[in-house]
Amino acid sequence: MPANLNVKWLNALNAKKVVLASSSPRRKDILSHLGITYTVVPSTFPETLDKSLFSHPSEYVKENALQKALEVYERLKATGETPDLVIGADTVVAHESKILEKPQSVQDAVDMLTSLSGSTHMVFTGVTLIAPPTDGSDKPRILTDVEGTEVRMQALSQELIEAYVETGEPMDKAGAYGYQTTGGQMVKGINGCSWNVIGLPASKLFFMLQEFTTQK
Repeated sequence: MPANLNVKWLNALNAKKVVLASSSPRRKDILSHLGITYTVVPSTFPETLDKSLFSHPSEYVKENALQKALEVYERLKATGETPDLVIGADTVVAHESKILEKPQSVQDAVDMLTSLSGSTHMVFTGVTLIAPPTDGSDKPRILTDVEGTEVRMQALSQELIEAYVETGEPMDKAGAYGYQTTGGQMVKGINGCSWNVIGLPASKLFFMLQEFTTQK
């Protein structure tokens, strides 16, 4: 989907105030790739949801994405600058029923990569779209979905894991690796959307936007 794709709904969307509720450079790049004009307002949602309350990592990540987007929407609305659309997202790695988010320490990153070595895991990204109501109510319109991608990791030596962690790259990435950068060399293969592993499922988001913006 090239950035100059000329469709009516996309042109109409780009004439409105679209907000990305994330400061992630990967998500910004992907949104720009889709040809979306937007501003960035990072969410301050603390992401302290109790993982044990969710039956599956996909449900957890959807709720995080929803809460991130809602926080930004309500904050801007309270200032009188209600956006036309807020896009929220959250990404986690799930391995053997355990949710792996960003590592909290160097040792945490080492432990995550050690557990992923030579095995298969899932990457889930929840995506939420929020817009003002069109029915005269106070409830915003909300569309939320999730994408899952299977990732197979190479068998990693302890030396390689420690050297990679020393680069600092894993520290701001779910599962402690960056697929789109150096960490991609450790991935043996994927089954599903590669954009999703980076942090935003481009195709799913594009068609979610189409559905959301053309609703009557």
